[in-house]
Amino acid sequence: MEEVRDRHALDGGMETKEPASPQEPPSPPPPPSPPTPSTPEKPGPPTLEQPSEAHARQLLMEEWRPPGGSLELPPGLTWKLLFLRRPLYRNLLRSPNPEGINIYEPAPPTGPTQQPLDTLGNFHGWYIKTEKLLHNLSWTVKQQCVNLLAEGLWEELLDDEQPDITVMDWYEDSRLDVCVYELHVWLLAADRHTVIAQHHVAPRTSRRGSPGCWIQVSHVFRQYGPGVRFVHFLHKTKNRREPGGLRRTRVTDSSVSVQFRE
Repeated sequence: MEEVRDRHALDGGMETKEPASPQEPPSPPPPPSPPTPSTPEKPGPPTLEQPSEAHARQLLMEEWRPPGGSLELPPGLTWKLLFLRRPLYRNLLRSPNPEGINIYEPAPPTGPTQQPLDTLGNFHGWYIKTEKLLHNLSWTVKQQCVNLLAEGLWEELLDDEQPDITVMDWYEDSRLDVCVYELHVWLLAADRHTVIAQHHVAPRTSRRGSPGCWIQVSHVFRQYGPGVRFVHFLHKTKNRREPGGLRRTRVTDSSVSVQFRE
């Protein structure tokens, strides 16, 4: 992560002013948010044969390095199943890079388009809507709600260990407005409405460096308390109506992941 940040800092694209508070109510939006499938889209690296229970435990303990060097599983959960699902240290969002854009290069140039957003890539798993603003501006709002238990985590781990929950995003410095991006994340209880923790940010454009560079936004939830079962991830990107169509702010490599504290 540091390598990517340094690379873009040299381009002058990572310097931003202090983020301002977005105009967003402190509660998650109501459904619909697409349900998370019960199995991960990318279950981890393939193996020639499935390891035994003891071998799976050894491999995961070496990979995850839990605090204290041990990890108790609840009844009904096996190390072999965890080895297949890999709920820790992987991106739990569906289609995190729907337009296939590479953050190691400036955002590819694009002109105004008349095409709907969902025809420009694979947006499977995202619920998308548009919010109209004044002066030919609008927000594209994309969101999804991650079911942590369905992804392979378990209640005792979330409540007792409270591993870090990290959210990250990269947005294009499109300069279509002073603020072209917002991030809103809620940690929710089992009813998907009770808010246990939340994070909101709306960075302002610095207008330094080359237009089109990528800007990273991230946040780590720590010691958030027991009861977290869902992560509701929502980001907004600014559009401007121009002759010939809509000019958009692109976003890519969105992620929600769970990991033990170092």
